[in-house]
Amino acid sequence: MGLKKGYIQIYTGNGKGKTTAAIGLAIRGVGAGLKVYIGQFIKQMEYSEISVLRNIDGVKLELYGTNGCIFHRPVNETDMQGVTRGLKRTLEVLRSGEYDIVILDEFTIPLSLGMLSEEQVMEVLKAKPVKTELVITGRGAPKWLIDEADLVTDMEEVKHYYATGKVTSRKGIEV
Repeated sequence: MGLKKGYIQIYTGNGKGKTTAAIGLAIRGVGAGLKVYIGQFIKQMEYSEISVLRNIDGVKLELYGTNGCIFHRPVNETDMQGVTRGLKRTLEVLRSGEYDIVILDEFTIPLSLGMLSEEQVMEVLKAKPVKTELVITGRGAPKWLIDEADLVTDMEEVKHYYATGKVTSRKGIEV
């Protein structure tokens, strides 16, 4: 089966829904008989969707986060080791040609924090087989990466209940 041609998609922006959109695409792909790989960068916590994804035939999911949230503290060596492990595994997965859809969730975050270089990300893009769909999510996708992509969705936050300070992450909705 498989795809005749795979493209590069990016889901970026400050709005909610980037990972959710990528997971929706993964489920659609599996429903069509495609094999899906999901590598989650910087995420260590097993969000509610993880247990479901791990039990879907046709989906392989791996987490590369090592040390909790990196948004409110300096990046450390353990964080770098997780990103390095994720990058190595991503290249192995792409070069294997085993998967029809490869999703790199929060991949732009280590890039924006200087944990990945433009050269390393370009190596990932070049390793993409012709028939593999590559999906990259995360805030702050740089212009050069957007220029390399075939489809880019910018999730814009118009209004978010977090801004009130009265609502925190809710299980089944945000986590």
